[in-house]
Amino acid sequence: MSPMIKVGQSYPLGATVVADGVNFSVFSKNATGMELLLFDEVTDSNARVITLDPVKNRTFHYWHVSVPGLKPGQLYGYRALGPFEPQRGLRFDPNKVLLDPYARAVAVPQTYSRLAASQPGDNAAQAMKSVVTDSGSYDWEGDIPLKRPFPRTVIYELHVGGFTRHPSSGVSSEKRGTFAGLGEKIPYLQDLGITAVELLPIFQFDEQDAPAGLHNYWGYSPVSFFAPHQGYGFSSNPLAVLDEFRDLVKALHRAGIEVILDVVFNHSAEGNHLGPTLSLRGLDNEAYYILNKDRATYANYSGTGNTLNANHSVVRRLIIDSLRYWVQEMHVDGFRFDLAAVLSRDESGIPLANPPIIWDIDSDPVLAGIKLIAEAWDAAGLYQVGTFVGDFWKEWNGKFRDEVRSFFRGDRGAISHLACRLLGSGDIFGPIKPETDPSINFITCHDGFTLNDLVSYEQKHNEVNLEDNRDGTDYNLSWNCGFEGFTDDPEIERLRNRQVKNFLALTLLAIGTPMLSMGDEVRRSQQGNNNAYCQDNEISWLDWTWLEKYPDVHRFVKELIAIRLQPPYQGYPEHPTLNEIFARLEIKFHGVRLNQQGWGDEDHSLAVSIWDPEGGVFCHFILNAYWESLEFELPSLEEGEQRSWYRWLDTNLGTPDDISPWAEALKVPGSTYLAQPHSVVGLVARGSLGP
Repeated sequence: MSPMIKVGQSYPLGATVVADGVNFSVFSKNATGMELLLFDEVTDSNARVITLDPVKNRTFHYWHVSVPGLKPGQLYGYRALGPFEPQRGLRFDPNKVLLDPYARAVAVPQTYSRLAASQPGDNAAQAMKSVVTDSGSYDWEGDIPLKRPFPRTVIYELHVGGFTRHPSSGVSSEKRGTFAGLGEKIPYLQDLGITAVELLPIFQFDEQDAPAGLHNYWGYSPVSFFAPHQGYGFSSNPLAVLDEFRDLVKALHRAGIEVILDVVFNHSAEGNHLGPTLSLRGLDNEAYYILNKDRATYANYSGTGNTLNANHSVVRRLIIDSLRYWVQEMHVDGFRFDLAAVLSRDESGIPLANPPIIWDIDSDPVLAGIKLIAEAWDAAGLYQVGTFVGDFWKEWNGKFRDEVRSFFRGDRGAISHLACRLLGSGDIFGPIKPETDPSINFITCHDGFTLNDLVSYEQKHNEVNLEDNRDGTDYNLSWNCGFEGFTDDPEIERLRNRQVKNFLALTLLAIGTPMLSMGDEVRRSQQGNNNAYCQDNEISWLDWTWLEKYPDVHRFVKELIAIRLQPPYQGYPEHPTLNEIFARLEIKFHGVRLNQQGWGDEDHSLAVSIWDPEGGVFCHFILNAYWESLEFELPSLEEGEQRSWYRWLDTNLGTPDDISPWAEALKVPGSTYLAQPHSVVGLVARGSLGP
């Protein structure tokens, strides 16, 4: 070691800029040697090699060194020396350049090869490289996370690339599909009325983790838990990409929109035992992954070939450090945890009653007040919706998705579950209060049919994924309204439009936190593909011309969100949301006749009265999933009051009569309402309205 190079310190992990250079620290319990590689260019095959002394440059299981003269932007990597003994869980390969698990930025050469990282031989010129950063140099201009309460939140799940990559987006060509491109569309999001964006994975991922000839589009293939994906930057400089992401967060906050990251702490891009050696596998395979009993293969609770050993002390620290970094240094407002049930498994894969990592996250002071959302299941059948541990977690409500789909498809027996889904799923989560309701209500997300395809296809059409249509779920609970795929038949199109609005209405009116999926407000289609993870093309991108084709659906969503968040109701001085009001009031269920709701297998309709004991009947809803029109009795309003029922919502009607602000609602004559087939109706008592 050069006399100028210092021993360095074990903390902090990663590459840290110090007064005279950069301190490097990396964990490896089982390595017998470690080399730090310093590159001048991302495609270099040769590097300046600094060999770490296993006595001087190692403290316990941490290898460290301080190199003077280095600055932010320096490219680096590691080679870890040790035995290749898969039967012992050890997979060291000194020919592979390894990413630093704590690298804050990653550079990807055009020559990058996943295959080269999977096969014998040196891959230096074809490997991703870590990049030294200095996050303290960014000016946040006073920005802080917004910490908006869940009852006042409407989430919009979107893909950073797909949101603006289509030429119709109106974004300049060099910024399409980037953080900066998304920033240009903030006025659209603001106008729509959503309060939070949930970004599909933006950690650096392996785009080559897909069938040959295709690209990993969704991003559920992470190689880093700190670095933003370089492919989402319009600059080729990894340091500039950091600023582009922070610029986006700052701009979204200025628009009153929170940023939630979809994070993948259940697996990595290194795949199964035949996969590439990119980082964790080459540094300490048995620490980072759950291994099968033979120690040579990987437990696969994620469905992607490997599973992170989330409750190992080192992996727990990695996860917590990552979350803290994104909150403290990148100012994000929350996280949605992909396949979060994996986090409850121990080092043998057995579910724990009180998983340490989940309680670490739940109780961490840095994460206090940050949104935590669990996809509370995994790919091996562990389903924890309603039983996910922790005090502050919200959960994707898969039963809301399935049972609302089933109801509007007209399935037998669907009515018996619908009432619980509308009221916050207390049968799953227990007693519901607005501020603690765990349910994230959604009908569609990135995984599965879009809302348009849910009403246009009964079978998945994933042939372009090159897996003979075997991939993707067959359990879609979809109905094509009489024709498979696109059609010009006006009757089928009207029915599909009505069904789309039905789903949107229940998502935004039910108690819980609603989540919409990118483009559902304009009936975006994926041509029947329900697993478009590898389709980085027009199948997945948002085609903005759909806004011109379905302006009525877009308007419908805007009006619904506005009414949900700011109902003109005089009953409470603090101006609660519609969600908060519904959770406080009394609720009664009816059938076509008042107080005579049928819960049988052949029942397909439901009426709901929202009753304020102090102010009389407040709202009345009619849900008709039957294939014929039905005449519903309406509740009587209190005698002596100058009140009447006014219609503000009817999905059977064309725009603008399908939805209107309450102040513009039309009076309903008589004591009954004729609800058309496959429709949702909303009535309000005019005496409840504000000025």
